[in-house]
Amino acid sequence: MSKGNFTVEIKKELIRKGLENACCKTAALSAFLRTTGSILRSGSSIGFEFVTESEYIAEFVISLLEDVFGAELKVVQATADARNGRNRLVFQCLSSRSLFILSELGILSSDGGEITLNLGIDRYLIENECCRRAYVLGAFLGSGSCTIPKLEDARSGYHLEIVFSGKAMADDFCEILAEFEVLAKCVERKGSSVVYLKSRESICDFLALLGAEKAIEKLNELAEEKDVRNHINRVANCLQKNMDKSLEASVRQIRAIQIIDSVIGISELDESLRDTAIARLADKEASLKELAQRLQISKSCLNHRLRKLVKIAEDLSED
Repeated sequence: MSKGNFTVEIKKELIRKGLENACCKTAALSAFLRTTGSILRSGSSIGFEFVTESEYIAEFVISLLEDVFGAELKVVQATADARNGRNRLVFQCLSSRSLFILSELGILSSDGGEITLNLGIDRYLIENECCRRAYVLGAFLGSGSCTIPKLEDARSGYHLEIVFSGKAMADDFCEILAEFEVLAKCVERKGSSVVYLKSRESICDFLALLGAEKAIEKLNELAEEKDVRNHINRVANCLQKNMDKSLEASVRQIRAIQIIDSVIGISELDESLRDTAIARLADKEASLKELAQRLQISKSCLNHRLRKLVKIAEDLSED
């Protein structure tokens, strides 16, 4: 499954679960706008906008804004991305209440008419555990993505990430995850700070934090399928190595018998070695088990005879 498809499945599952409390909706909205929104200024008015390719995410965020703040957003742009064919939707809120909303979401602070952007996460928004979970959910809906391995590609792996515009936000977000024993790492990439997880276990912990049970099931199913495939591949590789070794041994044995025949003749060998040499030449591709059965001897006895033939050939070659 591609990165995009699995990410969509996770986000749809999270949206279906929804959020009940106003405090949780506020926390999720703040995180969402922090990861995918931007501040607008038009004359003396300050507002915000966000961009998404997903209509269902847009509907979810708009419903939260309406529920909590009674805010109405309008679509200011709807275009199709020429690269992937998806719609690119731009929603905008620029009204007399937009500054109030941004302040309530802990994004802007207003003091004596001076407005400042808060670089980190407003701790007041995430006082409750349920709100911290909601904040993580909102951030993932905003700029999160999850990649899972392709069964046919052993080099691909697990990767979940959320992109933030600033390091202070990313560091605060990592602290929230750490409170739930989800240990994430942060890296700078093209002017953004990316919080990421790289193992199936840590990604499952992240999804469990959000209650994405179906996504966890899919990850576990994938892991089981991958384990089965890896086991089959290991067995196949082992069998191939054994076949290669058997083939090399067979070639060496046949070459030894041919040397003996050309130097002294197979007829000069004692009966047991002569029978073994004739049997091996008669069926060059036979396995040791098949050859031993035809000669009515054990595999260990056959091995002993073949090693003796190889030694005779080596001695004759030295002479």
